[in-house]
Amino acid sequence: MRNAVLSAALVMAPLALSADPLPSWGASASKDRIIEFVEAVTDPNGADYVTPAERVAVFDNDGTLWGEQPVYFQLTFAMDRLADLAEADPSILTSPTLEAAANGDLQAVAKGGHDALIEVLNASHSGVSIEEFQASVAEWLNTARHPDTGLPYDQMTYQPMVELLRYLRDEGFRTYIVSGGGLHFMRVFAEDAYGIPPEQILGTYADTTYETADGAPVITKAPGIAFVDDKEGKPINIERTIGRRPILAGGNSDGDFAMLEWTTAGDGPRLGVLIHHTDAEREWAYDRESPIGKLVDGLDKGPDMGWVIVDMANDWNRIYTGSE
Repeated sequence: MRNAVLSAALVMAPLALSADPLPSWGASASKDRIIEFVEAVTDPNGADYVTPAERVAVFDNDGTLWGEQPVYFQLTFAMDRLADLAEADPSILTSPTLEAAANGDLQAVAKGGHDALIEVLNASHSGVSIEEFQASVAEWLNTARHPDTGLPYDQMTYQPMVELLRYLRDEGFRTYIVSGGGLHFMRVFAEDAYGIPPEQILGTYADTTYETADGAPVITKAPGIAFVDDKEGKPINIERTIGRRPILAGGNSDGDFAMLEWTTAGDGPRLGVLIHHTDAEREWAYDRESPIGKLVDGLDKGPDMGWVIVDMANDWNRIYTGSE
């Protein structure tokens, strides 16, 4: 019996060593470069070895780890929540913008630009404790479905990226989300969806207040944005919060350009990864002209900076975790 077990172990050992760490990625130069990079920085006998303490990888969320079309998922949540709040108290709809949002009129909200977006976010996100807000996000994720795919929003995470995050952690990396999305919104689902705990999530955050209510301390979300974690704000927030320059950064839009640029400008081995949305059949195809996830500088400058440009249509065998 002992010899049989030993023989089986010897047979299985090479299979384990050769197991594909990124099974949802097709054979491609993108996959090869990512694996080559990870192997190089984790080989203690190699010239490019990086100690575990310095193996920091940062990723955008919207359009990089989960979908973002036809509108950022958090805005859909905000409009749905506003509609629920208005059903209980119609007096909160104090402007045409809020009325349009509560009625699901995305085009009208979009016409209002940045000011309209802030108005909707203030009305739907503020005046409640962090716990109450996050409970409403969790309830929405349990019930809401994407209008095109029919999937729960937290099942529209990208399976290839979930595998990449797991692979990096298996190789001693710490993985962070650095996103323009709301900090408290992402903290609701990111640990279950990606294996990234709340303390490793960096995002846009609103003003908050601290007070005691009925003898209990409460942190409440207030109107107004305290910090926007986008564009140049991303490397600033990484430096401020993490305190180390990452060695790997992943994004999908020009909002991530500064993060990838700063990451790959450091000394030693570095890798930037851009997800290019090229798959109109299984997802959406968009880049230069898109109001969501616009990608111009990354396409024009990224290749010369040594970044991996992932072609979603050709490099990924599977898109969403929630579908085969």
